[in-house]
Amino acid sequence: MNTEEQIEAYIAGQPDAKRIDMTALHRSILEVMPACKLWFLDGTDSEGKVVSNPNIGYGSYTIKYADGKTREFYQIGMSANTTGISVYILGIKDKKYLADTYGKTLGKASVTGYCIKFKVLKDINIDTLQAAIRYGVEATSEQA
Repeated sequence: MNTEEQIEAYIAGQPDAKRIDMTALHRSILEVMPACKLWFLDGTDSEGKVVSNPNIGYGSYTIKYADGKTREFYQIGMSANTTGISVYILGIKDKKYLADTYGKTLGKASVTGYCIKFKVLKDINIDTLQAAIRYGVEATSEQA
């Protein structure tokens, strides 16, 4: 299975309401990032042990570690969780930026340093979410 097929299968395997929301959110992220690299991480480590929820990734940036090593990773991620959906906006240096800038206008969501978590898509302002995604893409693109 290629990445797009893995993403489709992952979304299709969600309960109806979450599947509908994730499909809409996937399309929304692709509107913001139409030519992005797609990723699918199944949530297992190299030994096949489950270490996280599966993730859909969008875009690409280079993570630079203190020891000088680098690694390519996605800029934006989406994952189903037990209570709803998480959107990850990676690579932002200021861990208060998302909550301070978008938290009040986002709607019913919990916002941490890099994660926006909500129960259902109708609970959040999609325009605000797209603005946060755009910010994250720009921030990690500038680091390259």
